[in-house]
Amino acid sequence: MYVHLCHSFYLKLIHQVNVPAATHEIKDLAEVDPSAGVEVILHGYLGTRSQLSKNLSFVPLLSKDLSYSVQILSTAKSQSQANAAHGTLNSIRAGSPVAVRGTVKPREPSKQDLGEIKKMKNIEIGLIEIQCLNAFPKDIIVTEDTKFPAEQRHLQIRSEKSIRDALAFRAKAASICRDQLGTQQDFIEIETPLLFKSTPEGAREFLVPTRTKGQAYALPQSPQQYKQILMASGIPKYFQIARCFRDEDLRADRQPEFTQLDLEMSFATGEDVMRCIETLLKRLWAELLGVETLPSHFPRMTYEDAMSIYGSDKPDIRLGMKISRIGHLLPIDLINKIGPLTDPIVEVMKLQVSDRPEETRQFVSAFMDTPDAVPFLENKEGQPGIFIYDHRKPLSGLQVFGFEATERVEELLDLQDGDLVVLQARKDTPFSGGSTPMGNLRLALHRAAVAQGYISAPEGFEFLWITNFPLFSPTNDVDPGQGGSAGLSSTHHPFTAPKSVEDVEYLLTDPSRVKGEHYDIVVNGVELGGGSRRIHDAQVQEFIMRDVLKMTEERMQDFRHLLEVLRAGCPPHAGIALGFDRLIAV
Repeated sequence: MYVHLCHSFYLKLIHQVNVPAATHEIKDLAEVDPSAGVEVILHGYLGTRSQLSKNLSFVPLLSKDLSYSVQILSTAKSQSQANAAHGTLNSIRAGSPVAVRGTVKPREPSKQDLGEIKKMKNIEIGLIEIQCLNAFPKDIIVTEDTKFPAEQRHLQIRSEKSIRDALAFRAKAASICRDQLGTQQDFIEIETPLLFKSTPEGAREFLVPTRTKGQAYALPQSPQQYKQILMASGIPKYFQIARCFRDEDLRADRQPEFTQLDLEMSFATGEDVMRCIETLLKRLWAELLGVETLPSHFPRMTYEDAMSIYGSDKPDIRLGMKISRIGHLLPIDLINKIGPLTDPIVEVMKLQVSDRPEETRQFVSAFMDTPDAVPFLENKEGQPGIFIYDHRKPLSGLQVFGFEATERVEELLDLQDGDLVVLQARKDTPFSGGSTPMGNLRLALHRAAVAQGYISAPEGFEFLWITNFPLFSPTNDVDPGQGGSAGLSSTHHPFTAPKSVEDVEYLLTDPSRVKGEHYDIVVNGVELGGGSRRIHDAQVQEFIMRDVLKMTEERMQDFRHLLEVLRAGCPPHAGIALGFDRLIAV
């Protein structure tokens, strides 16, 4: 039996490798004259057989990429004339990969619709010989609605064209990136190692044990240190599509293993990097989506303004719903009712749900009963104040605001009947992190209004650069940071340069006020990537690590290799990394 199996497998390999010169792709059959009796060899997947009688069978043959189909015709005029090929065809299960030899014949154009599969309608293949290359098993049932578990992802990809199209789309995007950066802008694509030493850049690392006891490698959080080393190596422009690893919990847009489009430029500033990325993104959107109306330069907004106006460091500006401070206009007793904070900042925004106040009330009631409302109702800084503008009520439903504040709010928000007015208090402290409670509520309310059909989903693409991030943020229990004792950690990573001379001075007096030359590129509320101008002076880098972050000497030694690189005449440099998975998803 073993010898028989080996012989059978060998014959199948012969069929795949020793293919005659007449081998064709199914999509190319349209160029063959069907009246010439051309003999062809085809490879693909067998479809579902239609057997009109014992001696007549029709079977679609799907192309290798499952995008095209041609009909295989097999006949036997009588039982005595039944040939081996006809019997073999009828014995092969749908879904099996096959090699087919046959004659191209004309046929009446078919009107049969196979959905996403393009059918060769004017020709068919008269079967001469067929070889099953690997039989599809009987115990796997495939229908249009079948959803396979994760361990059978290969079958889900094979049965869903949209997934295969997405993979092809991703490959095309990668090709455009390589052409734009490598061919058009003279970047050099360089692969960097995946096995690295453990360093406290800011995220948790995956460790790879070795055969040597007590020694391990770390998988790179990003190629950040590698590319800075390349800048000191005389490489003027570097890029790669890099695999990165961070030991983090799964989120909707984040996973432990991901891909970055990573680049770095020597003798460059953040302005140079931003121009490069704008050119790349405009080409991607034009060639992949047909969008050629993006602005010549993307607008910019500081981190402070983004957090103040939209409550997020990656705002979706298509939504409107700008946030304004209003505490100075409100009665003290109202501020005290909003929450337990003393002298808080009170913010207001509006959402146009309906021009009928009754519908807006129904929307609010429905939202408050959903799990999405729980974080806001349990906010330790106070629940949001919800008001519905209704001209039929005293002070249009804003009577608790008082006469003067109501008048100012009406003017500020341009209120109309049915508008939802939201108040929220927060601590009067500098912004940190990626969002505020009001910013999160803004997104949740808008998402709920879209889901319930009150407003339309936003359309188009709105790109935005977010700049002037704080160089340092207070440490927390979630992010590991750099392990220093100063109560501060680098907002992004410890290699970002201060933005200005004034910020360098703040390093000595008040590090919490230092702004970094960091920039994030955002589209429709999604952070596509971020970058910065790097510290290229070893003394400045060492000062930030030792004297500002107060890292231990042991931690300092983790970066000794980089300090030596910077000390060896490293030029100024800047770069960015785009999240390639997010880019493709958007």
